[in-house]
Amino acid sequence: MAASPGALRRAGNEEFRRGQYGPAAALYTRALELLEAAGEGTAEERSVLLANRAACHLKDGACGLCVTDCSSALQLVPFGIKPLLRRAAAYEALERYQLAYVDYKTALQVDCSIPAAHDGVNRMTKALLEKDGVNWRQKLPPIPTVPVSAQTRWSVPSAGAPGANTPPAAAQRAGPDQAAAGTERAQALKAEGNELVKKGNHKKAVEKYTESLKLSQECATYTNRALCYLTLKQYKEAVQDCTEALRLDPKNVKALYRRAQALKELKDYKSSIADIKSLLKTEPKNTAALRLLQELNKA
Repeated sequence: MAASPGALRRAGNEEFRRGQYGPAAALYTRALELLEAAGEGTAEERSVLLANRAACHLKDGACGLCVTDCSSALQLVPFGIKPLLRRAAAYEALERYQLAYVDYKTALQVDCSIPAAHDGVNRMTKALLEKDGVNWRQKLPPIPTVPVSAQTRWSVPSAGAPGANTPPAAAQRAGPDQAAAGTERAQALKAEGNELVKKGNHKKAVEKYTESLKLSQECATYTNRALCYLTLKQYKEAVQDCTEALRLDPKNVKALYRRAQALKELKDYKSSIADIKSLLKTEPKNTAALRLLQELNKA
């Protein structure tokens, strides 16, 4: 007898708890396909599965896929806490800080007691202030107003745990829900690493980034650690980190540039030039890359 969508979801939750995020995502996908083929399933059931699959993507560093699934979940059930927080974490990992800020603030309108959302708002405020200056709020997309009905929806326990839209108290019991806590800690460790870099303590920053990557593989964390390795003249390690970053985001400009820098120091000029040329396809006027290419052509 074929497994039911509910059985597939439970099996996916178990795989997630075991750290098998790819197989878990596949089980959630099968459950979604069954519901769609049968024309069954409430909006909340499908939203739960999408948000759970998004948690798998987030754990695997596939932040773009996480954003897509969370957005689909939110179309089905607007203002769901878990897809909001997971999409915010994915945007943050992609360094799309304005969109992350909007999602964290929206989550706080739904439930003002969520520590992860408060911490996220604080991190994004700091990042946006550094990036855009004192007028950073003027550049934000509009923050949606959460209706009272949506706020009260999450104030009572849901019968559908583990899922995308149960209250925070229930979140502690579900496999995919633990992803949010791990991702939050990973972001905090990355932020600590960033502060250490600003202070010139690259060796200690490497330790923080390494701890962060154990919890969540993010492209930006790899490129940040690669920058530290470059400064510490650990060029092979820098190449490895940039390669990991490019596995997650094949067109990442920072990863291509920093790997090219490391390869140049390792005297692998051909590979370094190839990375710079790949970068210039994305950003043809990148002055740092053009300058490095000139240096490489003279080498």
